[in-house]
Amino acid sequence: MILSMAGFAIEDSFIKYATLTDRQIPHGQLIVMVAASGMVFFGAMTAFRRQPLFPAELLSKPLLIRGGFEIMGRLSYTLAFILAPLITATAILQATPLVVVAGAALFLGEKVGPRQWAAVVLGFFGVMLILRPWGAQFDFLTILAVLGMIGFAGRDLATRASPARLSNWQLGFIGYTMFTLAGLIIWGLQGGFTQISGAAMTYITIAAMGGITGYFALTVAMRTGDVGAVTPWRYTRLIIGAILVLIMFGEPIDLPTIIGSVIVVGSGIFTMIRRRQRQQT
Repeated sequence: MILSMAGFAIEDSFIKYATLTDRQIPHGQLIVMVAASGMVFFGAMTAFRRQPLFPAELLSKPLLIRGGFEIMGRLSYTLAFILAPLITATAILQATPLVVVAGAALFLGEKVGPRQWAAVVLGFFGVMLILRPWGAQFDFLTILAVLGMIGFAGRDLATRASPARLSNWQLGFIGYTMFTLAGLIIWGLQGGFTQISGAAMTYITIAAMGGITGYFALTVAMRTGDVGAVTPWRYTRLIIGAILVLIMFGEPIDLPTIIGSVIVVGSGIFTMIRRRQRQQT
């Protein structure tokens, strides 16, 4: 999970850096370039193992649900950190483990105690503190990060319900195919094609490599690990992301964002501790 979060943090930072380097790149074109790289990689690995790219299970309910959440999460969050401050989008995303824990209780039948539910509610308060929708400086574009958070949580839960015979390579190919299609839709609505500079292409390549690493590691963690034990380690993305933001962009991190992030992370860690205690009794 830590490797996954490092990969995604690198992907986020270098995608945004590419947009700042070459401001004429249409967002849809950028998304397609990153997503298609992952689709080709996972497709090649799937074919190398002589596994079908489009298995019959593709039309199963878990995979259809997973595909929908995949598009929602990847597209919303990518647009969020491109258009809004990266540190804000990253901080909001840290509530994903809380949504996963709540979803595991509601939809997968996992036991969650009242104290854990209280932590989930407190974590959502932390998200509101980061967003600050009541303030004059509220950026409506940060809602995209919330939609991305919900999408990623739904994807992670659906991943656990996916047919066991599907390999992680197949799931990666299917996920990136969905992401590519979503990017094509955005690109079609925007229109236009821009010649990419050498520097921007380098950053896009690094972003694609980080995303591929993160996606594969996340799929392995969510399919083979315990939800309550694995998901709290997603918070390492905030630490790695904050370091990259300070080094690459110099974005300011205000006090409400710090407090909100601490609340969200603290709530997630508490749910992990309570889960372990319940398992030992």
